[in-house]
Amino acid sequence: MTNKVVELFGHAVSRKNLNWNEVAAAQTCEFTGKKCYKTRKSNPSISIGTCTVNYVQDKELGAVVICPTRLVQRRQIFIDCLHLLTGHEVGNELHLLKEVKIPGGNVDFFLVSVRGGRVCDFVGIELQTLDTSGTVWPERQRLLRDLGVSRADSAENLDTSFGMNWKMTSKTILVQMHHKIQTFEHLNKKLVLVVQDTLVNYMTRQFDFGHLSNPATLANSLHMHAYGLAKEVGGDYKLNLHSRLGTDALGIARCLGLQAEARVELDEILRLLQRRVSVATLFTPI
Repeated sequence: MTNKVVELFGHAVSRKNLNWNEVAAAQTCEFTGKKCYKTRKSNPSISIGTCTVNYVQDKELGAVVICPTRLVQRRQIFIDCLHLLTGHEVGNELHLLKEVKIPGGNVDFFLVSVRGGRVCDFVGIELQTLDTSGTVWPERQRLLRDLGVSRADSAENLDTSFGMNWKMTSKTILVQMHHKIQTFEHLNKKLVLVVQDTLVNYMTRQFDFGHLSNPATLANSLHMHAYGLAKEVGGDYKLNLHSRLGTDALGIARCLGLQAEARVELDEILRLLQRRVSVATLFTPI
């Protein structure tokens, strides 16, 4: 049976020209250049490294991303948000701030336009991939066995697997967007949800998405950027923008049948972003 792991530490497992012993030993994420943060609870020194898996129960889905960091490949998702910085001007610096805590919740990234050290505009960016149930570890160990890589345990012999939390993942992220978009809408700013196209397709079937703009427009406060995975000639997968949906606070409320709640002042967010901007956060598109 074909192994269910599609990408390990950012590399397609179908690639035969890699030294997989070195890849497994380095535990380095291809997309960040740092050690993979997904570690085993029983041994935090060991990174799991599973970026993408094959959802075998539905062959049409193919490769399904299960790690949010996998979405930052080439930083394309950030470049695709530049047009939403309507207050950005030629000559402004771009800064990328990670994991910003604001009143009402955390935002994965802020792409910020800065001139003369002052924040001029910003767009919030949230990343969401499929959550799994069970454990991917035995399948990962079976992959290393097939690739001829030594293992520290015999987990490949365990008769356990993993599943996809489609419903829980979808509802959780929509509820989070419902809370956060009201904050951004109140400030007349944009929030972008970055997901894989397979997750958007599922949400479209399960929730009322008929009223969403397709493609999204600048009038929308919430944008959903859906990306697909395409296999390249070299064997690795490349992330490509597939579609852009748009809506607002009322639109998300319509999806979930909820009412608007959150409100936060603009100067509060500006103050928090201002404090985080530095030379280290300077973002230069590649």
